[in-house]
Amino acid sequence: MPKQRNTVERCINRLKQWRGLATRYDRTATIYLAGLHLAGIFIWSVR
Repeated sequence: MPKQRNTVERCINRLKQWRGLATRYDRTATIYLAGLHLAGIFIWSVR
């Protein structure tokens, strides 16, 4: 359990580095979710 929590917290911290996600400039939930998906793809591809 602690290992999974660490993984989730590290992922959230990486996502916070994306300015658009951290400050939530996007007005609609759909656009925000699309940005979240794009950030996730970029983070995953860099691994």
